Amino acid sequence: MAAMHKAQDPDFSARVRASFDRQQAMLLIGARMAVIEPGYTEIHLPHKAEITQQHGYIHGGVVGMIADSAAGYAASTLTTAETSVLTVEYKLNLLAPAEGDLLIAEGSVVRYGRTLIVTRAEVFAVLHGRKSMCALMQQTIISVHGKKEHQR
Repeated sequence: MAAMHKAQDPDFSARVRASFDRQQAMLLIGARMAVIEPGYTEIHLPHKAEITQQHGYIHGGVVGMIADSAAGYAASTLTTAETSVLTVEYKLNLLAPAEGDLLIAEGSVVRYGRTLIVTRAEVFAVLHGRKSMCALMQQTIISVHGKKEHQR
């Protein structure tokens, strides 16, 4: 679990969920936002053949997608309602094949700044009820003021 953070927006959970629901990429791969707390989110991704690579593991690019979104939304839980966030960069280590019935990306805020927010995500594969880390990511987020998200 993440360190304790204070949300600036009392409606952060509804705002983050609405934003996640606008992400066509998450819909495409079948991911869902399972947990939203100040400074922490979880994205769950069930295994399906359409997102695997040639060995049958969930593709590393898809692992990166859910890590990026989980950590980015963790940052978004702490911003004001008028602030958007965008990823500036991330470093992803694929530690083991993403082999499981379910992937869980746990995003958390390491340091919250006015302009830059440093986050991390741990991605776990759940196979036969056993949870093991398959990826670790560190990310830099920029706070964007006055830029509204695209409305579908």
